[in-house]
Amino acid sequence: MSLTHRLAAELLGTFWLVLGGCGSAVLAAAFPGVGIGLLGVSFAFGLTVLTMAYAIGHISGCHLNPAVSVGLAAGGRFKSSELLPYIIAQVLGAIVAAALLYFIASGKAGFDLSGGLASNGFAEHSPGKYSMAAGFVTEVVMTFMFLMIILGATDGRAPAGFAPIAIGLGLTLIHLISIPVTNTSVNPARSTGPALMVGGWALQQLWLFWVAPIIGAALAGLVYRWFEKK
Repeated sequence: MSLTHRLAAELLGTFWLVLGGCGSAVLAAAFPGVGIGLLGVSFAFGLTVLTMAYAIGHISGCHLNPAVSVGLAAGGRFKSSELLPYIIAQVLGAIVAAALLYFIASGKAGFDLSGGLASNGFAEHSPGKYSMAAGFVTEVVMTFMFLMIILGATDGRAPAGFAPIAIGLGLTLIHLISIPVTNTSVNPARSTGPALMVGGWALQQLWLFWVAPIIGAALAGLVYRWFEKK
């Protein structure tokens, strides 16, 4: 598959992840009477990855996440030379999705962008008011575990055909744990799209949601490569 086709798939897949995951948080989480809440948003993020893994996994690998691409490269599963193009495609997909979500959400009377558009944050911008240190550690650990799940589920020795289910449910569990802490990133592209729409505090805190997930992912890649040694 050509690089162009793979990049287009990554852009589309990341678009769906941000629109589906962040869209559920912005549009449906607190809808009067039938809001899906934290549980529903967690499943929405997991389902976006699960559905895209089956839809485009055979085209691009369905990374949808700069941290995943970095972790796979650290684990020897992805060419480092293709990291930058993949990351650019993922971020562009996230930005397009966030812009579309902003357009849809602003169609409701009384919409206020200060609500964050599902942006990630810490301290006063953490849903549970958790500190920067707590948020940083959470993002490192959650991304580490996400990559361990991905690397294990896609290992040639793992049961075939089930990787998307394990990965999707893994992301669901991660959200169930960490939405109160940082609104859950584990994905720099997912954080960048909404932050660009919101600006201000969201952009000021965006650094954490690049640095921490990439550290966690790189560590997971190295650890899993050690596991694979005979």
